[in-house]
Amino acid sequence: MAEQRSNGSRIWLWLGALALLVVVFLTARYFLREHLPVREAQAAYEDLQKTVSTNGRVEPEKTYQFYSPVSTTVRAVYAQEGDRVPAGKLLIVLDDTAARAQVAAAQSAVKTAQASLYAVNHNGTQAQQQMSEAELARSRIATTQAQHDLDALLRLETTGAASAAEVAAARQQLDADQASLQAAQRGASDRFSPVEVAQARAGLADAEAALATAEQSLAQTRIVAPIAGTVYSMDAHPTQFEQAGSLLLEMADLSQERVRAYFDEPEIGGLSVGQQVVIKWDAKPGLQWAGHIERTPITVVTYGTRTVGEALIHIDSPDSALLPDTNVNVTVTTAEFPHALVVPREAVYPQNGHPCVYRVIDSKLVRTPVTTGAFTLTDEAILSGLKEGEWVATGSPTGQPLQDGLDVKVVP
Repeated sequence: MAEQRSNGSRIWLWLGALALLVVVFLTARYFLREHLPVREAQAAYEDLQKTVSTNGRVEPEKTYQFYSPVSTTVRAVYAQEGDRVPAGKLLIVLDDTAARAQVAAAQSAVKTAQASLYAVNHNGTQAQQQMSEAELARSRIATTQAQHDLDALLRLETTGAASAAEVAAARQQLDADQASLQAAQRGASDRFSPVEVAQARAGLADAEAALATAEQSLAQTRIVAPIAGTVYSMDAHPTQFEQAGSLLLEMADLSQERVRAYFDEPEIGGLSVGQQVVIKWDAKPGLQWAGHIERTPITVVTYGTRTVGEALIHIDSPDSALLPDTNVNVTVTTAEFPHALVVPREAVYPQNGHPCVYRVIDSKLVRTPVTTGAFTLTDEAILSGLKEGEWVATGSPTGQPLQDGLDVKVVP
């Protein structure tokens, strides 16, 4: 009997302990839920700007690049990288021996082509003309003599002194001599066909073009600054051998620069000419340069793992100190909304397909439907449902969801 009473007491003890644990758990859960820590932000009027950020590369608006016109050695260099030079300054002199030889060969080819064209336009060379005249004279004499012989035989035939066979032979000789005369006459006036004349003219044009190219190559052995600008790349060194077509130097007016910026395909639609741009360079933290879009993307290309459109951004700041070919960050203002009531984007929650915020009133959350407008990466405009100065919850550091009516405590 005593044992049964003891077992019953243990059961009731365990049941009481379990009930106490449930009460403690529910109480703790109640207090934790009802005093949820949240962060808050105040609705305020601001000038909202919608921006797009990406990367780009600095380049001069106009670059002057100089290449070796022939395979030769560098004779002298009169500038270094970073030098600001005036227009007309001599920068590089190349050995021009090979270029002069090319010019001489091209001049000889032009003279040969001129002689060929003269020959076809004047029915041959002087020697050919003299030979034609001599042949024509011989043919005329032979024809005259053949005609004289035929006439004499015809008179003799009437008296029986010449036979018909002799007359026929004389006629054949006259015909042959007349044919030779006609051929000599044609050779003296129409030796060359129209096709041959056109070919000679084309040959002269080709020779003259080759001469112009050779003279240009010779001129390029002395490289002179075409503008006042900065030499920002110098690959030539005295006595160094350069292959034809190798890059020698690059220069530009660095007060006129632009950025070639790469925008991801979904962002291209928001770009337009004239939009303001802020440019930053990691090499000079704390500094920024102003610019504007001067050309929007006209196509998309593959850039690494991205599909991008290339926009050209004019740098408005003179003497920007941005070096060519440097990588920069650009931020474009694609839209502006002045005097908009703004809250952080994390304060706006979807509720049954409609946005809402949780106002913090007397340490309690109050779900409030709102109408939203424009937004940026960090902020969102509220068109209705909220007033300036009201506080809204932006979330809980514990990650717990916000609910209407919860008691909260605001934490930094």
